[in-house]
Amino acid sequence: MELCVQRQRVRRRATKPVGVSSGCRGAIVPRNWALARPGLGCCAQLRALPRYRHRTELQERAQRGAMTLAKGLENSPYEVSEGTGANRTIFKFDPADEDKRKKLCEGILNILEKDTKTSCQVACLEALRILSRDKKVLVPVTTKRNMQILKRLAKLDTVEDPLERASEFPVIVEALKCLCNIIFNSAVAQKLSWELNLAAGLCNLLEKCKDQHDIDVDDIKCFDLRLLFLLSLLHTDTRSQLRQELQGVQVLTQALESSLSVRWAEEYKAVEDPDRPPLSLQETDCAIEALKALFNVTLDSLNVHSKNESHQFRYMAAILRHCLLITGPTEDKTEELHSNAINLLSNVPVSCLDVLISPSSQEETDIKYNGMNMGAIQILLDFMEKRIDKGSSYREGLTPVLSLLTACCRTHRNIRKFIKAQVLPPLRDVSNRPEVGTTVRNKLVRLMTHVDLGVKEIAAEFLFVLCKERVDTLLKYTGYGNAAGLLASRGLLKGGRGNNWYSDDEDTDTEEYKSAKPNINLITGHLEEPMPNPMDEMTEEQKEYEAMKLVNMFDKLSRDELIKPMGVRPDGTMAPLEEAVSQYHTKKQDSSESD
Repeated sequence: MELCVQRQRVRRRATKPVGVSSGCRGAIVPRNWALARPGLGCCAQLRALPRYRHRTELQERAQRGAMTLAKGLENSPYEVSEGTGANRTIFKFDPADEDKRKKLCEGILNILEKDTKTSCQVACLEALRILSRDKKVLVPVTTKRNMQILKRLAKLDTVEDPLERASEFPVIVEALKCLCNIIFNSAVAQKLSWELNLAAGLCNLLEKCKDQHDIDVDDIKCFDLRLLFLLSLLHTDTRSQLRQELQGVQVLTQALESSLSVRWAEEYKAVEDPDRPPLSLQETDCAIEALKALFNVTLDSLNVHSKNESHQFRYMAAILRHCLLITGPTEDKTEELHSNAINLLSNVPVSCLDVLISPSSQEETDIKYNGMNMGAIQILLDFMEKRIDKGSSYREGLTPVLSLLTACCRTHRNIRKFIKAQVLPPLRDVSNRPEVGTTVRNKLVRLMTHVDLGVKEIAAEFLFVLCKERVDTLLKYTGYGNAAGLLASRGLLKGGRGNNWYSDDEDTDTEEYKSAKPNINLITGHLEEPMPNPMDEMTEEQKEYEAMKLVNMFDKLSRDELIKPMGVRPDGTMAPLEEAVSQYHTKKQDSSESD
């Protein structure tokens, strides 16, 4: 009889589902979901103590939903990635299981509300992080109570407690990841973040991470910066709070300086070490997140109103110069780092950009011009040419660096002269059109007739500034046909120069250009051999016939509204032909009456 009872007990044990017991209570979470490893078939069973038996039904429903979703995840296509990695994780959930996923979120947050083991918190947060990528299940998550739970786990509600317990670091990282997903995907969560003052907690957490050098602390710092970037991007009040109340520019600049391990040689000049190894992937990611957050916070900083602000932006520009001179772990990461540094430099007041160049010393081997170190400017030029060669996404990828270089050239004489020597060297060979060839000048002239209005305007403006806004100099390098759009928009079709002041030093032409100049076609901008005049062999009647034929053709095109005859006003701008002629007659009459 005893043997029979023992066999029955063994059979009962064998029929129990295989699982992993945990000390936490209130829900059941699939292990393969929490770890994002579909190959694992087991699940972590979070058992309830006797006093929680009234939750049994909820737990069973959550378990069935979790197991269903776990099976669905095993067959769903996805790419594994974290943060700013090369890929993004994509999960395609079954819409039929939406209610089950919502209940699972509620169960997870019920567990996280209580004091449970660290391993349980991490597993629950990992599951919530994956669930939070689905916008449709965030309704039960985005409540003030649940956001406060995540805020507490991310250590955003404590001011005095330092980061000392290393066992809590994974929980903080996962809680920050969850907040990033939830705030990005939910407008309700964005409003709650303002009510809960998350930005202040994030700045305080950054201060705690400042002097600590640990892999897990660096992860905390990275996701803290990412969340600050999201908050400043999605909520304008948070952006203003960071700028005005929380000293966000100073806090984020210090975080950037720490990520890049900047050492100072003197004020506004970092130590340059040619033998320095590339940044690690983690350092690069932290720096990129800090750059993006700083970009949002400094969007309205074109004008500096105080001495303290001027110092802060010069200090930032010096760090950004250092950022341009270092490399990341890969070529793509280096380009991403430099791209974000250039975006931020576009927000720095132009009067503070002089720190991009510095007096060169005898020991320095970098590029020099007029006794100044031009290493950072050369990197900007190389970056610009690389983006031009990509041939796509010019508005997002190229216009920021072109705008930055234009602003530098307009304000700082040494930078303009160095860049002009690189982009518009003295002309020698004018046998080809300005847009034909592989030089930087050829590439920029091609952009002057680009289909994207913003791209062609900034490319033309850049070349115009390099020519000190002189029309005759611009036409020499680009030809009238390529420059007509800029001249028309600036009211300079009659010639002259722009409104900005530049030094009076004149350009010197080469002997090759001087000898070819009489035969250069001003429209195309290149040398053309003299061609025979086809009208030389025509009689007067034939000439009149051809002229009238041409007039009739233009008249027909004009009546069909395929073209619109235009003229140039006295101020140099374009107008319909009748209006331009009328203004000329009016001006002529006024001048005769005054005489």
